[in-house]
This record gives sequence, structure tokens and C-alpha cells, in this order.
Amino acid sequence: MEAQMNLEACSLGIELGSTRIKAVLIDEQHIPVASGDHVWENRLVNGVWTYTMEDIHTGLRDCFANLMRDVREKLGCELTTVGAIGVSAMMHGYLPFDQDGKQLCEFRTWRNTITGEAASELSALFGFNIPQRWSIAHLYQAILNGESHVKDIAHLTTLAGYIHWRLTGEHVMGVGEASGMFPIDSATCDYNETMVQKFKALTNFDLRAILPKVLKAGENAGTLTEDGARFLDPAGTLQAGIPLAPCEGDAGTGMAATNSVRVRTGNVSAGTSDFAMIVTDKPLGLHREIDMVTTPAGLPVAMVHCNNCTSDINAWVNLFSEFADAIGQPVDKGALYTLLFRKALEGDPDCGGLLSFNYFSGEGVTDLDEGRPVFARMQNCKFSLSNFMRAHLLSALATLKIGLDILTKTEGVTIDKLYGHGGFFKTPEVGQRLLSAAVGAPVSVMETAGEGGPYGMALLAAFMKNREDGETLESYLDNKVFKNAKSSTIQATETDIAGFSVFLNRYQKALPMEKCATEVL
Repeated sequence: MEAQMNLEACSLGIELGSTRIKAVLIDEQHIPVASGDHVWENRLVNGVWTYTMEDIHTGLRDCFANLMRDVREKLGCELTTVGAIGVSAMMHGYLPFDQDGKQLCEFRTWRNTITGEAASELSALFGFNIPQRWSIAHLYQAILNGESHVKDIAHLTTLAGYIHWRLTGEHVMGVGEASGMFPIDSATCDYNETMVQKFKALTNFDLRAILPKVLKAGENAGTLTEDGARFLDPAGTLQAGIPLAPCEGDAGTGMAATNSVRVRTGNVSAGTSDFAMIVTDKPLGLHREIDMVTTPAGLPVAMVHCNNCTSDINAWVNLFSEFADAIGQPVDKGALYTLLFRKALEGDPDCGGLLSFNYFSGEGVTDLDEGRPVFARMQNCKFSLSNFMRAHLLSALATLKIGLDILTKTEGVTIDKLYGHGGFFKTPEVGQRLLSAAVGAPVSVMETAGEGGPYGMALLAAFMKNREDGETLESYLDNKVFKNAKSSTIQATETDIAGFSVFLNRYQKALPMEKCATEVL
């Protein structure tokens, strides 16, 4: 039966995340049937967080080769074609090219906090929060810095936009991804024209000449060219002519993967970074900690984005793994993560007084341009493994909680549903329970949550391929994808909620210590 798989009824999603490139193939029932991945890591080069083009190209091809191998082994056929493809990647960042397609400077990722001056000036000019990681902030900072490449920019895009262009030759992108480049007017699902003109008056830059064209979910965004097919699969098995959906960012694919695209629904993606996305039904005030982006269909979304989540946890797990190797008792890394995450549930609700700052990089929500991982304790704290792990897991959520409090307490935003996805939730119950303690609300995780963004991108590709006239993304996901989806929901106890509050109060009081660490270390 598997050998009879109709590949033209399948959809493929590829996502270039911060630590992993992953491809997920889904069948006509929207069920994942094959996958492939490639592990990679960003580099800090001359003070800039980046990936080289060689990293990007070789990583993507290795991921796709692994997918082809998985298709061969599981489905008994060669991956020659699919019904539709969609590409997504980490949002934001800065990738400028000249008219010949030459890259003009290093890829500056979302993780950089080097555009403070530009972000501040543009936020004041637009009356709209412009985060440091947005493409427009990077462009304006390059202008302020007098960088020589600016005069040669013919196309400015993101990582997802770049890959989409290599596959199709089209400079286009989905509205959700575009909303991380420049503010979007949800009424038109296009760049905010008033702000476009303000930027032109400020810089004499015609943004519409260099930014990608904006498309909504469901629209056709081009077809896989012969060059694009060889870019993905140099061996020549994959055929050209496959339609592509508008490329998206990892925020948009997370919304699709968790069916969080309707008003008053939300999701939390927690991996290298963590962010909460809440679809709103009203305009919000200007807050430096809150980004306004959109769903892949163009609805306004309030986003709390934190640059740091699991990197410090990963570093400590690696240390414990090294110790296990040193005493001659090596432990499978996945099993070690599960053991240590579960240990956190045995800790005191407030972590016994232990404190951790997980800042590998700067953090906009707490106004830090740089980060230093810090672990601290008083002499009389309960220094146990369970409290140690709980402190690191709560630290991964603390900054997110600070931003969410602005949404719920200051702006009165109501959240009917909150879904979690990403590596933080891979160990059953643990991440869910602790996030519930942070937000004081139930948190659900779907069975497909482990597939994350690439699964969400595959769903967006399927929507483009299968949508009926007038069918909305919200209806498609509700009725054709998630109608019978299985999920688990956890509500933290009042004790856990109170414990997180005590931990967060201690965390916020100690922020000057983290600031000092960036100055003296």
C-alpha cells in the first residue's frame, strides 16, 4: 500500500530553523509520512550572528537528501515530484542583493541586537514598534552606518525569501513573513503605504522597488524551475514544474501547525528562541515589547518574541552528557533530556531560591543589547538537581511572561486557546505544565506538535493546492486538518502558578546583575 503512494497528492514543507533544517512530507489526509533534517548552528563573526551561504546551501541539500532517503525507505519510491512545496525559515533578518543576484553583506539573523538606533528612530517616525531584528531596522541601521553596499541594493529579502527565489525565480513572500520585514496594513494585506512614504521621505529609498511582493496564504507563488530543482537535488531526481506556496516565517508556520489562526487563539513556539503569537481583534497601543505581525492570511497578531530560550539548557545538558561519558556511563542524549526535564517537576515551585538568566544573546523585551548566561544562588538556597533544572526551565519562559503580561494586563487581550510547540515541549507534560504556570492558563499540545514549523508549511502548501473557491485558511484548518486532531491539555496547579510568580519577581529584581554581567564579562 505504501508503494502506491500518490506523490502528486502530497505536500512538502521545508523550514530552515535556527538549529535544524527540516523537511516534512504530508499525504492527502495531512498526515506526515516522511521527513528529513540537517543540524546546523549559527556563528558569531565580527560581532554578527550569521550563517554562511555555504552553510545554507549544503544544509538544505543534505536535509532534502535525507528526506529522499526516508521516502525511499518508508514509501518504497523515489521522490520525483509532489503536489505542492512551501519553504519557511527563521523570520526577520537582513539579506540584500544587487541586480545581478550578488549577496552584498553577510546574512544578519534575527538574533542580532545591533540596530538599536535605527529601531528607535523608526518606531518614533511610524508610531509603530519596529523591533531590532526586523529587516527595515537592519536596512536603516546600514544607512545610518554609511555602509557602502546600501547604494547597490536591488532586492532585500529574508532567508525564506531567498530560498523561494532560488527555487522559483520569484521575489515574493507570504504576508506573515513580510510583516517581519516592514509593517503590514491588514486591510490591504500589503506594506503600510503611509509608512512606506515616510521612509522614502526620510531616506529617499523606494522600498517597493526592493522588497518582495506580498501574497496571502492560498495564492500561487510560482513554480519550481529546472535550476530550482537542481538547487534542491543536484542528483537530478526531483522534477521541475511543482507549484510553490508563498514562503513564510517560522512564526506563521507555527500558527498553522497549531491551528492558531483565528482571532483570540494563540500559540507559543519554544526552541532556540521562544515567542507567543496571539491573534487580536482590536488595535493595540505602542509597546516596545510587543511586535505587530500577521497570520499567513493577513489577520493582525500580537507577538512577544524573546531571543533566548533553550540554548542555555542545551549547554547544561551537554555538560551532564560529558560528565556521563567521563565516568564511563554514556547516556543517550534524548534520554538525558527527558530525565533532566522530568527532574524539574520534582523541584520546589519557586526553584528553591535558585536563579538563572539564559541570555546567550541580547534581549529586546528586557532592553539588553548583549547577553551573558548567568546562574546565581544564595548560600542558603536549596541547591538540588531538581531545583537547578527547574530554574533553567523557568528562566527560558521568564522573559516571555514579562511580555505576555503587557498583552493580558495592560491591553486586556483575551486568549481562548493557547497551544505549545517546539523542542521545549518534546518531553511530555513538563514544558506544558511550566508554561501553564507562567501564563496561568491551560496549555494544549497536539500530537503533531513535534513536527513544528515544516509541518505548518506543508499545511500551507496543501491549502494552496486544495482550497476551494472562497475557502479561508481558518476554515480549511478547522474542517479539513484539525477536526479530529488529538491533543493533550494541562492546567498548572495554583501552587505552581504562585511559585512561578515568586521566581519571576526574583528574576526581575536581579536584572541589574545580568546587565552588569554584560559590562564586566
